Amino acid sequence: MTNTQHFGGWRRVFYGLRTRIIMWYVLLMTCSTTLTIFAVRQVLSVRLEERSKQILVQEITEFRQLLEGYREFGCCEVESLFDDFLSRNIPVNGEFMLSYIDGKFYKASPSALPEVLVRDRKLLNRWSRATKLEKGEKITPEDNIRYVVQPVNIDGQKPGVFVVIHSTESELRKLNEVTVVMVLVTLMVLIVAAVVIWAVGGRVLRPLRLLTATAQSISGSNVGKRIAVQGSDDIAELTITFNAMLDRLEAAFTSQRNFINDAGHELRTPITIIRGHLELLGDDPEEQKETLAIVTDELDRMSRLVNDLLLLAKAERPDFLNLEIVDVEVFTDELLAKAKALGDRHWYIESHAFCRIIADRQRLTQAMMNLAQNAVQHTKREDAIFLGSAAKNNQVFFWVRDTGEGISPKEQKRIFERFARVTNSRRRSEGYGLGLAIVKAIVEAHEGRVELQSELGKGSIFVLVLPLKLPGM
Repeated sequence: MTNTQHFGGWRRVFYGLRTRIIMWYVLLMTCSTTLTIFAVRQVLSVRLEERSKQILVQEITEFRQLLEGYREFGCCEVESLFDDFLSRNIPVNGEFMLSYIDGKFYKASPSALPEVLVRDRKLLNRWSRATKLEKGEKITPEDNIRYVVQPVNIDGQKPGVFVVIHSTESELRKLNEVTVVMVLVTLMVLIVAAVVIWAVGGRVLRPLRLLTATAQSISGSNVGKRIAVQGSDDIAELTITFNAMLDRLEAAFTSQRNFINDAGHELRTPITIIRGHLELLGDDPEEQKETLAIVTDELDRMSRLVNDLLLLAKAERPDFLNLEIVDVEVFTDELLAKAKALGDRHWYIESHAFCRIIADRQRLTQAMMNLAQNAVQHTKREDAIFLGSAAKNNQVFFWVRDTGEGISPKEQKRIFERFARVTNSRRRSEGYGLGLAIVKAIVEAHEGRVELQSELGKGSIFVLVLPLKLPGM
């Protein structure tokens, strides 16, 4: 393997369609998942803040209700107030309650405070001497603490302070753990999805690789490969289009090859004849006149051959036919009038079809005249030739029937091939054996077919079967 091929292989891996699809998928999924995780985390964080605030409000409200009750029943000892409230309320997770009397710490529930508060003596001292309601929060990298400070002033009693604290450290830790799990799960899902997409993408894009391989293997002598169509998606439609293109290329290559082979095969003889006579041309005027006649005749034959080959080559093109509406009855009479000039035979019309078809009048006339000329060449003067037309089952039939020598079953299989001649004929055809090939090409261009029935010694009948209305018209 050369370095260029090696580089090209790795380039297809990293820059191929399947790789780009996976990269775009991973990028889109990563962005969408990141946004989703961020949104979920934000929602949970907002809910966590709201819950923290609700806990503080609830505890302060309950404390104030108890304080009002004490005042109403005349119980004015601050110590009893703090003891009673702390004994009744069990702190939830992350909740702490402190009490101060006369600037000194009295009790806490639970007894262990967050490490952040233990280190912040200045904040604790400020709480112990608070004289008005205070709300605030202390945010650190590892914790988010919210608090409410409620002063307690009872006549004749030492001033007290009640503090409710809520720490979100444990909830934040759990939230971080959930976020990490979500990220890990997302990464695993992306990896598995990428592997699955790589495998599935290979199967989906397999027709494209076949298209590439088929296109690379096509040459002028090898255009017969086709790709199997699977499914009904865009790739299947592309495959159908590609196969149709190959059909057109194969038809064009075949037509070109046949033209070159046929022209080279048939033009060789007249060219040899012309060259031989010109090389032997002398000074005798009579001899020159005879040679000129021979050369002219050979050139006329070459011209007819080239025209016939060009006609067969053009039959593969979509613009081969000039379609128009043809009255079959009138057209049949026209065929008889033209055919009578081909030879002194007994000419008859067997039947008329009273309908109209969409066809190329000139091409169809050419096909029928070729059949009539063929009938003349294989009949005698006393023989009869019959022309006719009929319509049945959405088809139109044109035929030429003769009472001549007929064609053997073996010859019938090859009679429509190029340059084919009937070997058992008592007469030598004046053409090159392209007449029936031209008839077949014209009829097939009309999406029809040619049928032949013949028996030695009894004659032949050639039938052109055309659709009454061409598909798509």
